[in-house]
Amino acid sequence: MQGAASEGQGPLIAVVGPSGVGKDTLLARARAALSGRPELLFVQRTITRPTGTDAETHEPMTAETFEEAERAGAFAFSWRAHGFGYGLPASLSEHLASGHPAVVNGSRVALAAMQERFPTLCVIQITATPTVLAARLAARGRESAEEIAARIARANEPLPVAPACVIDNSGDLEQAAEALVAAILDRAGSAYR
Repeated sequence: MQGAASEGQGPLIAVVGPSGVGKDTLLARARAALSGRPELLFVQRTITRPTGTDAETHEPMTAETFEEAERAGAFAFSWRAHGFGYGLPASLSEHLASGHPAVVNGSRVALAAMQERFPTLCVIQITATPTVLAARLAARGRESAEEIAARIARANEPLPVAPACVIDNSGDLEQAAEALVAAILDRAGSAYR
């Protein structure tokens, strides 16, 4: 089973989805619903962008400081996407090594390398219909119609690592959040259900 623990390693559950799909909102709801399970770590990413620019709570860092942190071994895993640097804290490795599961806000471009680094990687993909996705992106008012069309085209491309579960967030938010909680618990293993 993809994402099953190997040699005592806990599963790393990466939740991925295109911009506008509501991934950050669903992750926030899942984190709140599962807050009574401290052994189930929701990883806070370090990102080279200021806070307040999106729904994700992250640790902001300048590009220069990020590169210094990388060189110093502050990250268990890092990558670049959309002009930003993303890092997962070094403490993640220790958490997984203890056999406990962790959930991370993932990125399509990093999945293949992430799977090499973390063999217990399990992917949960959040989707929405092209119509819903286009409406959400247009409502943000940050991109042109051409940029939105390009995002939607990329959203339809297959992931580099096959998802273990796909959740459609086109409709009822509560239903999608409940599905994400159930999927996380299922991938976390029987001890966490």
